[in-house]
Amino acid sequence: MSQFLRCVNLRVHKICQNAPSIHSRLFHASRCKDSKVAMSKFDADVYLPYKKLTNTLNIVSGRLNRPLTLSEKILYSHLDDPKNQDIVRGTSYLRLRPDRVAMQDATAQMALLQFISSGLKRVAVPSTVHCDHLIEAQIGGKQDLARAKDLNQEVYKFLASACAKYGLGFWKPGSGIIHQIILENYAFPGLLMIGTDSHTPNGGGLGGLCIGVGGADAVDVMADIAWELKCPKVIGVNLTGKISGWTSPKDVILKVFVM
Repeated sequence: MSQFLRCVNLRVHKICQNAPSIHSRLFHASRCKDSKVAMSKFDADVYLPYKKLTNTLNIVSGRLNRPLTLSEKILYSHLDDPKNQDIVRGTSYLRLRPDRVAMQDATAQMALLQFISSGLKRVAVPSTVHCDHLIEAQIGGKQDLARAKDLNQEVYKFLASACAKYGLGFWKPGSGIIHQIILENYAFPGLLMIGTDSHTPNGGGLGGLCIGVGGADAVDVMADIAWELKCPKVIGVNLTGKISGWTSPKDVILKVFVM
């Protein structure tokens, strides 16, 4: 459990912005677990769920009675019914409660239309729409942005109005790339986020678990329906030696992935 909680220090400077000094922000994760800290500066009324996650993980750990990887700790701590959920790697279908949803402008259109048809008045979890995928790189930044705003004017108006009505965060065209915005504003250690884009795992760079899904999965979570995922198999990779030259950690990840 301590391994799961210690990783919160990776983002302590962001989740404790109201503290009076840098020194006071360097506190242990257990203090954050028992206090009300906003999930982000845009979600002031939604708090980091560490207490709930810790309680859920304690139940699962007691049931399984075996060591867990960090990814398993994050995943299992979001189980909808930790006392009764069947947990068998590669076999069971887990019912999970993600912390948030992120969508880009191309995939968010159908997802929001489906959510609207549910008749619900507000999304159940913090959710955001980021307008970056419909901007085509052709001439230059300013010209391409202006062209996208003109061509997709109707789409952007729909997304903005739907977000305002149903309580989603809206990042207008020109705000930036969805995945960088997630890292800078919404990611935190222990986070379970689903996103309607293949690069969603980028959000896991701060110690969370971020998974790309289809639009229907996002609608389920926004509508307060447990999200189903087949219990992942787990492999271990033991790397030896050291990185040299122009090699980056991403190169190592890609090499392992291809192998």
